[in-house]
Amino acid sequence: MADKVGKSANCDSPANGIQLQFQLNYKGATSRSFVLDIDIAIPGQGITAIFGGSGSGKTSLLRCIAGLEQSAVGCVRVNGDIWQNGTTFIPTYQRSLGYVFQEASLFEHLNAKDNLLYAVKRSNCVGDPDLFAQVVQVMGIENVLIQFPEQLSGGERQRVAIARAILSQPKLLLMDEPLASLDPARKLEILPYLEKLRSSFNIPIVYVTHSVDEIVRLAEHVVILQQGRVLAQGGVTELFSDAELPLGGSHEIGAVLDCKLVATDNQWHLMKMAFDGGELWLPYVEREQASRQRVRVLASDVSLTLSPHTDSSILNVLSGTITNIIHDQDPAMSIVRLKVGECYLLARLTQKSLKNMALETNNTVWIQIKSAAIVR
Repeated sequence: MADKVGKSANCDSPANGIQLQFQLNYKGATSRSFVLDIDIAIPGQGITAIFGGSGSGKTSLLRCIAGLEQSAVGCVRVNGDIWQNGTTFIPTYQRSLGYVFQEASLFEHLNAKDNLLYAVKRSNCVGDPDLFAQVVQVMGIENVLIQFPEQLSGGERQRVAIARAILSQPKLLLMDEPLASLDPARKLEILPYLEKLRSSFNIPIVYVTHSVDEIVRLAEHVVILQQGRVLAQGGVTELFSDAELPLGGSHEIGAVLDCKLVATDNQWHLMKMAFDGGELWLPYVEREQASRQRVRVLASDVSLTLSPHTDSSILNVLSGTITNIIHDQDPAMSIVRLKVGECYLLARLTQKSLKNMALETNNTVWIQIKSAAIVR
């Protein structure tokens, strides 16, 4: 199950990782006050997604990490470097961080290359002669370097902004809903570059988003905020299999599995993906051939039977055990959580089906997966 209280931060700890502790009270003149009360430790590598509804404190948390907001009680420690504790407060301009906003915020009077060179000049790190070319290649902006911001598409502008942040060689990269201002087509365009960014540079990223799809595709770790406090945190596969957590609406509820390609069936254009609870047949996708992939199984695509069926069109049938049953937001529906090997799946069933099948916790059932998809 997900860590519902989170791991406590400790600025005196010598261990690597990111420790964050803030207590901040925002008093509005015309609205009720908002309290940000955070005390967590998150991984010092990879992408940690900060998820929550509007007003949950996502951007406020990022601003505190950056030092743009100063709380009376505060701790920021990034892989051993203390940026804030009871006696120290490093100002924003002295923190080794990059910050990517919803809007690209490029210098309009400079072309893309000069925007990038500005970051190189501002960096306090020893210059790596190969870094500029590597960043440009990873973000796919070789062909736009001589263009000015007004000549770039929204996706190109944001890729230049991300490249500029990386070229400052930060020890932490903050991204505040970097795809929020883009239309769906541009979002799909930029997501592969964010995946390449994650795998190409050893920079921990704190990524604020309200998009479940972005979390599933990009993040390794998730922190869920609610009214300024941490509701839960944990790995992506762990949190998405917990039906009690507010990760999207009912139609988005589903499990995320870490899978590996183990076989292909060229005759039927299928590929077999293995996970810790069994195997799934999926439509063959050539570019996924060489690596591990995440597979998403929506609860609405899962049905249950009391015995195995051999006369069904459904290819993916697994055996599992019911661990708990939760009422859905829709009074006609329930969410059933199932343990399959070392993993969990979710099924969204009607209350009537539960009663007719007499389903209860600890029952062993057969799980029919009508559809599953590689996350991309």
